[in-house]
Amino acid sequence: MGYRGKLREREQARRLRARGSTVAGIAGSLHVARSSVSVWVRDVEFQPQLPLPPRGRRRTPNALQRRKAEEIERLLAEGRERIGQLTEQEFLVAGAALYAGEGGKTDGEVCFPNSDPEMIAFFCAWLRHFFAIDESRLRLRLYIHEGLDLDAATAFWSGLTRIPLEQFHAPYRAKPDPTIRTAKHPLGCPSVRYTCVRTHRAVMGLVRALLASDAHSGVAQSAEQGPVKPKVVGPSPTPGAPPAG
Repeated sequence: MGYRGKLREREQARRLRARGSTVAGIAGSLHVARSSVSVWVRDVEFQPQLPLPPRGRRRTPNALQRRKAEEIERLLAEGRERIGQLTEQEFLVAGAALYAGEGGKTDGEVCFPNSDPEMIAFFCAWLRHFFAIDESRLRLRLYIHEGLDLDAATAFWSGLTRIPLEQFHAPYRAKPDPTIRTAKHPLGCPSVRYTCVRTHRAVMGLVRALLASDAHSGVAQSAEQGPVKPKVVGPSPTPGAPPAG
């Protein structure tokens, strides 16, 4: 399945989770791994589906829940329409922007750590598409808490990145500390690495060009000349609620 196919499955999984479906139920309905679903929906607010009330009456979502689900679905569709199909140039710029925010800046090694499978997949596709990569030199190191399934995690990241397990560095097993955080990434946080001075300098050349580009200044000037939205004082409005008079 391609990258866009996984995006569609992720969006479906998030919608189902927002409606109260369990991870197991979502995995079964979409025919995907439970570990993938767990990662996709980890930041979606979960309200378990309630059992049917007596006398056969089905409990329906309240008005707030309906507005929330409708807004999420509408904005997802709007996002897909606004982004559309990336051109070659847009793909290049998007990858450079992603590396500018998340990538390693130390000279000599391309390094991209992230716990989001979609970001890792996007970066790997971008790196292979725009640079001459020696596949045998790609490496991956996994940061994962003790007590989590290391074999399942390494198999997942190897399949996603197409980096063989024999090219994985020894994992870092973190000891859970409840005083720091309670949430753990079930598949850990991988770091994709490629040691090549020329490639890293080429990537950083794109990053510097992007950040120094005058292209965004024209967009900013257009925005400044457009209508200014009034500043809202007070708490954020409820999603889907009508504006105050």
